[in-house]
Amino acid sequence: MSTTSLKISDELKQRAITAAQQQGLSPHAFMLQAIEQAALVAEQRSGFVTDALAARAGMLQSGNGYDAEDVRAYINARITGQTLERPKAKSWQR
Repeated sequence: MSTTSLKISDELKQRAITAAQQQGLSPHAFMLQAIEQAALVAEQRSGFVTDALAARAGMLQSGNGYDAEDVRAYINARITGQTLERPKAKSWQR
């Protein structure tokens, strides 16, 4: 395991210490947890963007997509426990 030094303002350091104490953590553990969570969020966002770009490329290549209202109705039905047929892809090119 390597050591890294962080230069942070006194105000931010005190905020981290206070938050750590409130959670029953050491300031070190609190900061590690915060960095880990930030890294996870960044990785998830990157994966989401990668998936979205691949889906867009597939849609542009196939010329098919889903009507937003059909998708919204399907999701709302699933949330409320109803059964609704999955939306069908439609050609959006004219």
